[in-house]
Amino acid sequence: MTYPNTQLFIAGVWRDATDGKTLAVFNPASGKEIGRVAQAGVADLDLALAAAQQGFELWRDLPPIERARIMRRAAGLMRERAGDIAALLTQEQGKPLIEAKGEAMAAADIIEWFADEGQRVYGRIVPSRGNLALRQMVLKDPVGPVAAFTPWNFPINQVVRKMAAALAAGCSMIVKAAEETPAAPAQLIRAFADAGLPVGVLGLVYGNPAEISNYLIPHPIIRKITFTGSTPVGKQLAALAGKHMKRVTMELGGHAPVIVAQDADVALAVKSAGAAKFRNAGQVCISPTRFLVHESLKNEFAAALVEYAQGLKVGDGAAEGTQMGPLANPRRVSAMAEFTQDAIRQGATVALGGARIGEAGNFWQPTVLTDVPLQAKVFNDEPFGPMAAIRSFNTLEEAIDEANRLPFGLAAYAFTRSLKSADLLTRRVEVGMLWINMPAMPSAEMPFGGIKDSGYGSEGGTEAMEAYLNTRSVAVMNV
Repeated sequence: MTYPNTQLFIAGVWRDATDGKTLAVFNPASGKEIGRVAQAGVADLDLALAAAQQGFELWRDLPPIERARIMRRAAGLMRERAGDIAALLTQEQGKPLIEAKGEAMAAADIIEWFADEGQRVYGRIVPSRGNLALRQMVLKDPVGPVAAFTPWNFPINQVVRKMAAALAAGCSMIVKAAEETPAAPAQLIRAFADAGLPVGVLGLVYGNPAEISNYLIPHPIIRKITFTGSTPVGKQLAALAGKHMKRVTMELGGHAPVIVAQDADVALAVKSAGAAKFRNAGQVCISPTRFLVHESLKNEFAAALVEYAQGLKVGDGAAEGTQMGPLANPRRVSAMAEFTQDAIRQGATVALGGARIGEAGNFWQPTVLTDVPLQAKVFNDEPFGPMAAIRSFNTLEEAIDEANRLPFGLAAYAFTRSLKSADLLTRRVEVGMLWINMPAMPSAEMPFGGIKDSGYGSEGGTEAMEAYLNTRSVAVMNV
């Protein structure tokens, strides 16, 4: 599919930036420019803000069942167009076509779940303490126009999780999507526009991230901020939002531990964690990164993981049979080299990979490091790439302590045949999401978010809806 230039979507119209500025978009498999994306300025943001306010005033008063019908039509269009959308996503982000299509199809499921959930936003009647003429009510109202800031690693998924919950609650939204991957989220917005979404309910802008966030977050029209990205940037945006008393949802960085207990099924652990590790070339916020393996299984597990990674076909995501595509940008390639060199200096062994593939594009070998010391950079900073770092432990308590050592608390994985150990892991591992004896399986109906420095709030389940609702107390005395 021919890659398009991407425009802004403001007040129901696809348009260039007012000043005509654009940014280049590159294919990470070739490193070549494939298109341009409009760069919004303040004039464009003002138009988007005015439209979002008007759209909110209309959308909030539309019956939830009508909102749900429009959302379901958008979900249907995402399914119909998933193949074409996947081709665009792979060109700009690099992930294999099968993963890109899966992301587009999953968006439809998320939209539909929240469309239904929006019809179940209930208040309640609270009996009075004495006077029967007193009617006490708890009401749930949409918070207002939302500003959403989303990253490049899952350009559709990270937008739709925010958008579907906000729309279902009755909010309007301005999406600031990633400039590196603009076409895929634009297709998501287009599905809603084509489904009959009223003008102004959704806006889409691209541009200088700092300039846009510094303008939108303090603006009085915006009442809620939702952000997915790194912890340092998230802290800056949360502080800015707090200064203006804006509600926030923060889905920030992680450094997911994988605990392979003494009684674990090694084959299951390698199959599950290996698939999760190299999905999207490791550029996943919940990607397993710190592999903590019982001393008695260390060699067996490392050998099996190396064999698994050796079997991966790495190449252009658009090529048939590709299982792992390129990294999204040259910065990630440099980061992988730095992580590898530091690990070697600290005494780790490179069991597999550890080098760039070729000169064209941003390809990196699937990498397995063993005997990694705690002071190595890869055991302290999120690698965000196809790199698995392994170290051993002797007791489960020791592994749990290491899992909790870092300030991150997004996701974790564990493998054990013991119900007692599973219970201990459930109670003691400090993360927002824990998967035991299985790969990561996020779903619309389950909470998705972290604790500690990995953020707060949820982008899944009924908890996600609450983030876009005001709870109000109203009492009426009949006279």
